[in-house]
Amino acid sequence: MEEQNFKIVVVGGGTAGWLTSLIIRHYARESKLPVEIRVVESSKIPTIGVGEGTTAIFRQTLDLIGVKDTEFVKHTGATVKLGIRHKEWLRRNHVYDGPLDDPNFLAVDPSFRPEEIGSALHIYSVASGKEIPNVHLFGHLMKREKSPYGLDLDGAFIPSGPFEHAYHFDQARVGAYLRSKADDIEIIDDEVVDVELDAESGSIAKLRCSSGAEISADFFIDCTGFRRQLISGGLGGKWVSYRKNLPVNRAMPFWLEHKEGDEILPFTLAWAREAGWMWAIPTQDRIGCGYVYSDEFLTPEQAQQEIEAAIGQPIEPRKDLKFDSGRLDDSWIGNCLAVGLSSSFLEPLEATSIHGSIVQARLFATEFLPAMTRGKPVDRKRYNSIVAGQIDDFMVFINLHYTGERDEPFWRHARENCLHDRTTAMLEHWKTKMPRYHDFAAFPCDLPHINAQLYYPVLDGLEHLDRSVAKNELASSPKVRSHARKTTEKFVKENFRITNKCLGHREYLEKVAESTP
Repeated sequence: MEEQNFKIVVVGGGTAGWLTSLIIRHYARESKLPVEIRVVESSKIPTIGVGEGTTAIFRQTLDLIGVKDTEFVKHTGATVKLGIRHKEWLRRNHVYDGPLDDPNFLAVDPSFRPEEIGSALHIYSVASGKEIPNVHLFGHLMKREKSPYGLDLDGAFIPSGPFEHAYHFDQARVGAYLRSKADDIEIIDDEVVDVELDAESGSIAKLRCSSGAEISADFFIDCTGFRRQLISGGLGGKWVSYRKNLPVNRAMPFWLEHKEGDEILPFTLAWAREAGWMWAIPTQDRIGCGYVYSDEFLTPEQAQQEIEAAIGQPIEPRKDLKFDSGRLDDSWIGNCLAVGLSSSFLEPLEATSIHGSIVQARLFATEFLPAMTRGKPVDRKRYNSIVAGQIDDFMVFINLHYTGERDEPFWRHARENCLHDRTTAMLEHWKTKMPRYHDFAAFPCDLPHINAQLYYPVLDGLEHLDRSVAKNELASSPKVRSHARKTTEKFVKENFRITNKCLGHREYLEKVAESTP
């Protein structure tokens, strides 16, 4: 008897839709699952291109789907992202960097227990009064605006180290590029206008499109963004708001042009302002910018005036968006899974959106899809619990950023009224103990998640870490202190030497553009 294909329909293309489709295709091929994927994407719905940042998991995903780093950069106008520069979050005229790499992984020594050595380089940096990014290779590259590549004698790119960098890009261009890689995925150019449910099961029976076509499948994935057309419009998914803890609720995006001859920065800029913060995400062609703010403290007209005063030139806002940060109570209901903005939306800090989409797609494809293709039951509650926990953790991490010393009404409100209980508890805990890797639960399937490495630069940059606590912890373990000191000194010297040999970011991008496909 011929095996029947398990039919999946993804509604909505864009970055989330195409990443999800390509990730599922990869794991289905790898596990020889009988999966058939179709994507419903309307050419009549305009794609809005904005500057978007990623985490290192995006580069791993390119490897999964068979795309080379240089090919991606060349064809999408993407740039390298080594981390985030946080400007004036603690106080005015204060800056701290959050590099993406983690040198602690290179400091592992079999003579120490993992809990002893896991964060030793960061603890030593705090104890010695040194900036945490100094022990990071990406910290040196950020400071000198370099790419993570040098050249060998033949002119080929040489990676500066073992760490994965991330990217900045224009979402519209990347969505179109990923679509071009979906050669064996059927694309239906149509617009879904109605969702018909099965009267008995309550699951989706079929979709009705504006053309009159009806589309049936075994499983549906909602990538319709803020519309949440299937999961909320059809299945009644409920929204859990983070408004109490994330105090911004509007965004005013705009583009800026690169100044001729200027370096293209290899990091995201997050610049705290009067009633929120501004972002700047450089692509090769231009810089995607925006102001994320609270309309309880600023009108859109005042927000534009503040932007223009800050950057010293007029802007043309692309729009002014009102949003409600949060997540679905359940992102998997019946035979429908929501991914990307359909599942959750957090203010665009720390590149959690695309990261979350990739992790959710990989979790679904590896842990749940194989059983579904064999007609076996799966535990949707487990998936929903994992994803809810993931997004809640993101929210708490972003919430931490609002604990600086700025004295404007918005910032006082954020500190006094918006801190999450977990944020407060963690800060209290870390008054007497330095953060450790075991403070953070591992994510299922060993997928990357919020951890001590990401917390350290933010905690240190906002002056929440006590130097005396770090010194006392190291004093209690002289062997760890000696190892951390020697390793830190070695890495700082190596980082300086390696950075000298790396190409400037613009120079690297120009060489990629000139390279053969």
